[in-house]
Amino acid sequence: MTMSSTPWYRERWPWLLMAGPAAVLAAGAWTGWLAFSQQDALVVGDYYRRGKAINQDLRRDRAAAAMDARVALRYDAVHGVLQGRLSANAPPRGTLLLHLAHATQPGKDLRLLLRPDAGGSFAVPLPRLERSRWVVLVEDDRRTWRLEGQWRWPVEREVVLAARLDR
Repeated sequence: MTMSSTPWYRERWPWLLMAGPAAVLAAGAWTGWLAFSQQDALVVGDYYRRGKAINQDLRRDRAAAAMDARVALRYDAVHGVLQGRLSANAPPRGTLLLHLAHATQPGKDLRLLLRPDAGGSFAVPLPRLERSRWVVLVEDDRRTWRLEGQWRWPVEREVVLAARLDR
């Protein structure tokens, strides 16, 4: 029986056994870097005040339902234009506020000012709309009514927001 006199680091088995823990350490370091390098954006700091504001928002939803408000939005990515139309049993007056809230990153939220014509149509330049799920909020400039919904761009090319009485 002959014994090999090669040093341990020239054998493959110690390296194979150390590869698993080394991979776990590398993955843990990368996960730690991800956790500490990006800010958490899903938790609302003032949740109590927001909860109390829900009743006021419900009044605005009922006001939109009473006027049978409906907004259709369509994004033309080629020309970089967001087009839409407001329809209601009362003619549109003043400006509209459109808030496109990114699903997870508040820094990507968009706020646009819309000026509908006499027929309720409007168009506003929007250079790039990121692929995402957007929470869409349309309201008048006096904040007396609102329409809210979700839009998964580009899966859904158009979104229609209509007043709902089921809230």
